[in-house]
Amino acid sequence: MKTQIKIILSILLFLCLADMPYIFYQLVRLLALGGFAALALIANKEGRQTEMIMYIVLAILFQPLLKISLGRELWNVVDVIVGVGLLVSLKINKI
Repeated sequence: MKTQIKIILSILLFLCLADMPYIFYQLVRLLALGGFAALALIANKEGRQTEMIMYIVLAILFQPLLKISLGRELWNVVDVIVGVGLLVSLKINKI
């Protein structure tokens, strides 16, 4: 389950680099909130407190209610960093 969430979130974040309708970005923010919240719960159950805190911070960053206005260019950088980080975490956890 954790692997699928990370892959789906990574794909969605990379798709944000394309020119999409605004509703797509809103949907990504909502799905990211849910995905990062789920990853935080899983990390908490596994006793990984640092990961849990990181996922909570990401859930807050991507939440759609109180938007954090970073500008398109900076959001693209954040999307790439978080997307790559999720994929790298898959590789690290399998080692």
